[in-house]
Amino acid sequence: MSVPPAIELSHVTKRFDATVALDNVDLAIDTGAVHALLGENGAGKSTVVKLLSGLLRADSGTIRLAGEEARLGSAAAARRHGIATAFQEMTLVRDLTVAQNLLLPLEPTTLGQVSRRRSLDRTMAIFDRLEIHGIDPRDEVRDLELPLRQKLEIAKAVSRDPRILLLDEPTSTLSYDDVEWLGRIIARLHADGVTIVFITHRMREVRLYCDRLSVLRNGAHVGTYGTAEIDDDAVIQLVIGRSIASTFPPKGPDRRGTAAAPALAGKGLGGGGTLADVSFALWPGEILGVAGLQGMGQLDLFLGLFGVDPFLAGTVEIDGKPVTIASPGDAVAAHMGISLVPEDRKSEGLFLKLSGSVNVSLPVVDRFARFGLIDVEAEHAAVDRVLERLRVDPRALYTRCAAFSGGNQQKMAIGKWLLAESRILLLYDPTRGVDVGTKHEIYVLAREFAAAGGAVLFYSTEVPELVNLCDRVLVLYRGRLVDELVGDAASEAAIMRGALGGPVPALAAAE
Repeated sequence: MSVPPAIELSHVTKRFDATVALDNVDLAIDTGAVHALLGENGAGKSTVVKLLSGLLRADSGTIRLAGEEARLGSAAAARRHGIATAFQEMTLVRDLTVAQNLLLPLEPTTLGQVSRRRSLDRTMAIFDRLEIHGIDPRDEVRDLELPLRQKLEIAKAVSRDPRILLLDEPTSTLSYDDVEWLGRIIARLHADGVTIVFITHRMREVRLYCDRLSVLRNGAHVGTYGTAEIDDDAVIQLVIGRSIASTFPPKGPDRRGTAAAPALAGKGLGGGGTLADVSFALWPGEILGVAGLQGMGQLDLFLGLFGVDPFLAGTVEIDGKPVTIASPGDAVAAHMGISLVPEDRKSEGLFLKLSGSVNVSLPVVDRFARFGLIDVEAEHAAVDRVLERLRVDPRALYTRCAAFSGGNQQKMAIGKWLLAESRILLLYDPTRGVDVGTKHEIYVLAREFAAAGGAVLFYSTEVPELVNLCDRVLVLYRGRLVDELVGDAASEAAIMRGALGGPVPALAAAE
C-alpha cells in the first residue's frame, strides 16, 4: 500500500485583487522528503507557505495532508496538523526576550502566572537539543544581530516537533557555520521522518539537502524533478523562463593607480567593538569585495563608512582628502557621495508602508521642492526613469513597497542611490533572499556602476559572488584585515582559509 503525499495541492488558486499569486497549482510533496521549492521573487512560493501555515486561504482548490483534505484557516489549525514554519520575514517580537519569543504562546505558567524560571529552563533545554550557543535567553530580540534572529526563528519552528516543517529562505542571513548547523538539523529531522519544504535561491543548498525540487513561475507549477535529474542551468531556465548566458558579467581591467587617488580609503580604522587597524583603498571603476564570517568586523566597517556608527580610530579619505563622517547625512552629502544598501532592506533600507516613489526620492527630495511644496510630476518622472532602468513595475510609483516581492524591494533600495547619483556604493549582502534572475541584474548593475566611474564596496555571505564579481577581495578575521586577494588568487578556498583564520600562503611564505 502506497503512502499518500504529506502535502498535496490540487487546482489551488489564490488572487490578490488583479494579481494571480497561484494559478491552478497542482503540487505533491512526498512524506519524509526534503523538498525544495524554487522560483523568482513573486513566483508564488511564499503564498504556498502562507496557505500551508494557515495565514491565507485559497480562493479555490484543495489542500490535502497525508491524503486527508485539510482546512487550514488559521495558524492554530496548521499547528494542530503538525505544521511549523520558519518565515523569511521573521515573526519574532523585538521587544520580548529570546525565551519569550521561543516559547510564545506556550510559556509555562504557575497559578496563572508565567514562570520565568521554568521558561529559562525550557529554553536552555531547547538550545542544548538544537546545539545553539552564545544566545542569552534573557536578552531582548532587538539586541540580536540579524543572523542570530534568523537562527532563533528556525529554532522556534523546530522546537515544536512538527511533522511538516516549512523553511522559507532559512539561510538568507546565516553565517557559514550556521548554514552547516542547519544542515545537521535537517539531516536529523529527515532521519526522523519529518517532511521538510525548503525554499531557497541557493542551488548549492538544494544539492546538499534536498531529494526533489519543484519550480514555480508566475504563480504556476512548471515542473518537479529529482535533484539528481536536472542540472543548475536547466533549473535557472525554468525559474526565470529564459537562459542566462553568464551569471556574472565580465570583470574590468585592474583599476588600481589609474586615478590620482582612491575614491575611498581607510587608514587604521577601528570601532564597533570588533574592527581594529583596518586599512584599504577602493579605486574608481572597481568592485572591492569584503569577506568574513559573521561578526568579524564587516558590519562595523560598512556602518562606520556610512556614519551610522562612526569609527573610534583611524582616518577616512575621499579622493585622497581626509573627511569626517559623523552621520549618514555626512556620507550622502554631495562632496562625499557615499550610499549604503543595508543588511535588512525591510527594517533599514525602506519604509514599507510608503510608495516606491517616496522611498526612491527620499534622499534627494529637496531637488523636487518648489516654494516649500514637492513637484510631484517632476519627482515621479525622475523615479520612473530609475524604476525603468531597474525593471521594476511602474506601479511602484504609487504602490506601497510592502506589496512587492523581495527582489523588487531590493531594487528600490538600490534605486534611491542611483537617483541620488552616489559615487561610492556600499553593498552589504545585496542579493540576500532574492532570486537568480534578480541576482544577475544586481551583478550587472554593480558592474555598470563601476564601469561608469563609480566605486563599489561589496560584502556577501555567498563566497562565489566575491570570487566571480569582485576585482579584489579583502578578508577579515576577528576585526583585522588578514589578506587581500587579487585576480585568480581570489578563489573560494583562499577566501575561506583566511576567513577561518587559517594560514595565508603569501604571509606564510614571507615568514
